[in-house]
Amino acid sequence: MTDAEYVSIWMRPERPARGPKPAYSRARITEAAIRIADAEGLEAATMRRIAAEIGAGAMSLYRYVPSRDDLVELIADHLQGEIDVAGLPSGDWRADLTRYADGLRAMWLRHPWIATVQRSLPGFGPNQLLVIERVIGVLDAHVSIDENLGLMAMLNGYVEGAAREEVSWAEEVRRSGLSESEWMKRSSSRVHQLLSSGDYPIFTKIVMQARQPHLSRDDQFRNGLERVLDCIAAALPPATA
Repeated sequence: MTDAEYVSIWMRPERPARGPKPAYSRARITEAAIRIADAEGLEAATMRRIAAEIGAGAMSLYRYVPSRDDLVELIADHLQGEIDVAGLPSGDWRADLTRYADGLRAMWLRHPWIATVQRSLPGFGPNQLLVIERVIGVLDAHVSIDENLGLMAMLNGYVEGAAREEVSWAEEVRRSGLSESEWMKRSSSRVHQLLSSGDYPIFTKIVMQARQPHLSRDDQFRNGLERVLDCIAAALPPATA
C-alpha cells in the first residue's frame, strides 16, 4: 500500500451505516489478541489464533481488522487505555506525573511483550490522544510546548528504561530458574576476584557502598523517578516548582 492509498484504521468506520449488526468488534478482537500475547507472546497472536479464541472464521476477521499493522495499532492503543489518566491535570503536577509514571510502568510489567509493539510513529488512536491531552496538559500552563515535549520524553524514557530492565530480569529468572539473590550469590566468586585485584575502584565502591542495588524494585523505581521529577522541577517557573 502506498502512502497515497494508506487510510488509518481510526479513519475507517467499524461497521457500515446500514445492515445487520456485525457479529464481532475491533475491541473483542483486540482483547483476544492481548490475551494470547500475554500467554505466548505477540507473535502467537495471529488472525487464525484470534479467530479460534473468539469462535470465528479467520478470514471473516479481516473485515474488521484488514492487516497485521492495523492489529498492532489497535493493540498499542488499547494498552495506552490501561493507563488511568482520569482527573489529570489535577493542579498538583508532581502527583499527576507520579501517578502517570506508576501507571505506565504497571502496564509494561503486565504486558512484557510491549517492547515489540512500541512504535516510533504515533497512531493517533483515541486512547493515545487521551493520554497526550491529559499528561501533556499537566505542564501545559507552566512551560512552552517544546519544553513540555522534552520533559515528557525524559520521563517516558526513564519509565520505559526501568520497566525494560525489570522485564529483562524477570525473563532471566524464568530462563535460568535462579532468583535475583541466587544469581548474585552465583556471581560472588567473580565479584570477590575483582575486588581483590584493586584494579576497579569504582566497581568496588558500587559493591561496598551503594545502597541502590539492595532496594526492592519498587523502591529503586521510586528513587529514580524522584530524581527525574526533580529535573522537571528545575525546568519549571520557581512558583510552580
